[in-house]
Amino acid sequence: MELSSLLAHHSRYRPHATAVVFDEQRLDYRGFNARVNRVAHLLTKLGVRKAARVATLLPNTLELLELYWACARIGAVVVPLSPLLTGIGLSSLINDAGAVCLVTQQSLLPVVETVLPELTTLSPARVLVIDGGQPPWGDYAALAAAAPETAPLSAAVTEDDLFNIIYTSGTTGLPKGIMHSHRVRAMYALLLGAAWRMTPESVVLHTGAIVFNGAFVTLMPAFHLGATYILHRQFDAAAMIETIALQKVTHIMVVPAQIIALLDSPQFDANKLASLQMILSLGAPLAQPRKDQLNQLLPGRFHELYGLTEGFVTILDKADAVRKAGSVGCPPPFSEVRIVGEDGRDLPPGQPGEIVGRGPFVMQGYWDKPELTAETLRDGWIYSGDIGYLDNEGYLYLVDRKKDMIDSGGVKVYPRDIEEVAARHPAIAEVAVFGIPHQTWGETPVAAVVLRVGADSLCAPGNPLRGQVTAEELRDWINERVAARYQRVQAVVIKPEFPRNAAGKTLKREMRDPYWAGRAKQI
Repeated sequence: MELSSLLAHHSRYRPHATAVVFDEQRLDYRGFNARVNRVAHLLTKLGVRKAARVATLLPNTLELLELYWACARIGAVVVPLSPLLTGIGLSSLINDAGAVCLVTQQSLLPVVETVLPELTTLSPARVLVIDGGQPPWGDYAALAAAAPETAPLSAAVTEDDLFNIIYTSGTTGLPKGIMHSHRVRAMYALLLGAAWRMTPESVVLHTGAIVFNGAFVTLMPAFHLGATYILHRQFDAAAMIETIALQKVTHIMVVPAQIIALLDSPQFDANKLASLQMILSLGAPLAQPRKDQLNQLLPGRFHELYGLTEGFVTILDKADAVRKAGSVGCPPPFSEVRIVGEDGRDLPPGQPGEIVGRGPFVMQGYWDKPELTAETLRDGWIYSGDIGYLDNEGYLYLVDRKKDMIDSGGVKVYPRDIEEVAARHPAIAEVAVFGIPHQTWGETPVAAVVLRVGADSLCAPGNPLRGQVTAEELRDWINERVAARYQRVQAVVIKPEFPRNAAGKTLKREMRDPYWAGRAKQI
């Protein structure tokens, strides 16, 4: 289960099959494998040995993709970091991982220079720049070009060796380094490729950040099967639609915000997306009205994955997308899910509790954090911190995050219930509900919303927001439709966009915390 053997296999037996498409570059498996060999030699020459950590500070680039495989080939551990990190956020993660090498690009060098004095394991000589390094930095391209294309000496990598450290996206607190072995990533390849019905003829498009763990749910199966992997520099709805049409893309993975952007794009045309066999949503719940819209416009394609980077997932298969609307599916083969109460006992179907799961994707633990590992990983079971319930057939339904739950006068209010109602308004593109302080009830719900493009044509004109619906009108509309009085929102705040992390997840914390800190009246 040494991962880079996948590339060597396809390079030998399917050398001319297209492996990677990035910008104007099209590489077959022989050519991509040769690039990976060069980078493996480059790292070895720098003194990177088996189990050493190699950090990357890069957006989507061909170099980032080949580094994943080059590290696997020599047994090094890749640590992909978000290019949005700065200051102590960057230096703390590099130091936490004990990275001995960092690969970045020129535009991010000023950020690296500011934190370099704080780094304890990294010297300038081991900072490589992919687009023209000058002393003291290393020139990645020149060093790779000078390295041989032949395979490096075997590093005796085993399935239990560490492949990567993925730092959590930090939506709820300080990031933790999640450790995944070669075996776990091989299980991604084997089990998820089957779930998505991928074949060697599949064409997989990825437009989100590949530093995000969700990228691996299509990346690993694609390279296992020898499919074509198309990587965009960043998400752009119009460019994505055009690529799907031109390249006859069969599989895409998107987060809810990207699905919304696709559906609302002026370029959206179901005929252009006819080649798609799978549309996978993950990273956050997608509002049911949007699922219904997608299933109507592009039927028989929608999958949804609920899961944790720590290593547990459920999958709503496209065959169940309509029959089990509202569910996030069931565990894949070799996995299990339970719902437990506060006392740790299993709860019956229909009763909400904490979602607990296990399976072949489970992490080795949090890097250098044994106590936190013990809190989350107990006897092989991942305790998710999410609230959900199972139906009589064992399908999982999400209720909300424990940490997002609002306690209003002793009543548990789940933001997702209110979000599902608000998402039905024709002017609302996205909604995020969270609790703010209240003198009487302790907490009360507030809804932040992003309006759809062209919302003025969907709502009555003649109001202060450039002809768009007002916040007060939205508040009243939501409050007329929620199921209970305690779900009524105190206010609606209209935002131009939501704060997000590199994975595209909405950062409710950044919108909620100013209220609790008493520093702001508005979000």
